[in-house]
Amino acid sequence: MIFDKKSGNYRWRILAILFFATTINYIDRNVLSFAMLDEDFRRDMLGLASGAVLTDADNSEFKQMMGYVDAAFKAAYAIGFLLVGWFIDKVGTKIGFAFSIFLWSIAAAFHGLVNSIAGLRIARVFLGIGEAGNFPSAVKTVTEWFPRKERSLATGIFNAGANVGIIATAFAVPYLTSEHGWRSAFLVTGALGLILLLLWLFQYKTPDTPDLLSPEELSHIRSDNEYAPTKKVPWKSLWKHKQTWAFASGKFLTDPVWYLYLTWLPDFFNSNEALDTKLDLKSISMPFLIIYLVSDGGSVFFGWVSSYLIKRGYTVSRARKTTMFICAICVVPIFFASMTHSLYVAVALIALAAAAHQGWSTNLYTTVSDMFPPQAVSSVTGIGGMFGAIGGMVIAGLTGIIRTNFGYLPLFIMAASAYLIALLIIHLLVPNMKKVSY
Repeated sequence: MIFDKKSGNYRWRILAILFFATTINYIDRNVLSFAMLDEDFRRDMLGLASGAVLTDADNSEFKQMMGYVDAAFKAAYAIGFLLVGWFIDKVGTKIGFAFSIFLWSIAAAFHGLVNSIAGLRIARVFLGIGEAGNFPSAVKTVTEWFPRKERSLATGIFNAGANVGIIATAFAVPYLTSEHGWRSAFLVTGALGLILLLLWLFQYKTPDTPDLLSPEELSHIRSDNEYAPTKKVPWKSLWKHKQTWAFASGKFLTDPVWYLYLTWLPDFFNSNEALDTKLDLKSISMPFLIIYLVSDGGSVFFGWVSSYLIKRGYTVSRARKTTMFICAICVVPIFFASMTHSLYVAVALIALAAAAHQGWSTNLYTTVSDMFPPQAVSSVTGIGGMFGAIGGMVIAGLTGIIRTNFGYLPLFIMAASAYLIALLIIHLLVPNMKKVSY
């Protein structure tokens, strides 16, 4: 078997589960973005009768209301990151992640039972709290299972699950919605989490489990000599370090860009005034396939680049920052997407920016394990994730208004500049990315 003890690659089985978890996580959170295009969904959320004609005023009101719903999700996501990050470091990855998977799966399915914006907002709040556990759990698991020289690649691989989730959503949700109604899309995709929960509970183990690994693989995993399973790191002490604020700053400035893509790209292709070709629920799948396949490549490729540079003799700090700078430059042309009349040019620019974001995110997540001991990784990831969600919440509350009154150009200008600003702040705070010791 490819993942047995003797093969010396059990850690890749664990990584495969993380990939699957991230895929399901993104399927559940993105169903709403596609359901928003369904007229029956809009009528139900606006409280209109079945078959009622949707006016321009109705659609404008709906978009602004969805901005507030998305802001509620981001607020819950922010709180969830802070609490769940601490909780996972406290009780361990297996129990902490299992709790998160259960909560987000139930909340995802509950979306299919609501009948109003108020009910939708409640469902999004619980979804946000549950889904906040994915990345702190995954980053901590990679820290436990992979040596430093492999972590950016491993992070890039599980992070690529986000794009696979979006692609799956782009194909599955339009079909489910058109054939069985918008409620079925939430119920079916929410049920996937229960499969993930069982897989996680039965398959996840820690590297020090007796007779689990070959001596060679365990030695490889522990080659950095940084594992101290009994040592506790005070949660309050994490806030005093510049390393924490460097990670948090990067998340605060760049996470909102990714959230913008996830929530509003369907609307962009459906109604952006500059585009000569508009896409509806039935025709939107192919551009999303292209964008997120390219994005998948960016996640894995830029994760590999960082690991390759370390193997070539770069310091960890130089390798991460060099890769992140390349990613930041690749995002800059995104603002042209809001101005072009060509659907093909818009798709290409957005695909490049999405790939660069995923490469940026892969390396930014990896900096946590570069700068903190394993016992603090989940907590720091949670703190940074909270700030990323706060940034996303602020932008989510404004996006509907900006989109309605000024179009997408101001939003894409923000996206074009966010990464370079974030990298400058990170470099000023941690010029050498010195590791925190306890």
